[in-house]
Amino acid sequence: MSDQPIQDDSMPTEVDFSQGVRGLHHIPPTAKVFVPASIERSVWQYFSAKAQKNGVDLSDLLTDVLKRDIEINEALK
Repeated sequence: MSDQPIQDDSMPTEVDFSQGVRGLHHIPPTAKVFVPASIERSVWQYFSAKAQKNGVDLSDLLTDVLKRDIEINEALK
């Protein structure tokens, strides 16, 4: 291995970002985000049955339940 500095001139001295787009890869607040989570089987079975009975997606049902829980917790502060 050499102690000599690496000569790499492939990077330009100046980069033009004038045509760049701000926030191009920004995730909007309304986007759904996949979050793997582990829950007890009995909890999954309960909410899966409720979602199926009500004809809604399980993730939508769980989101609603968690939002209500947040509202309750914020109201109790």
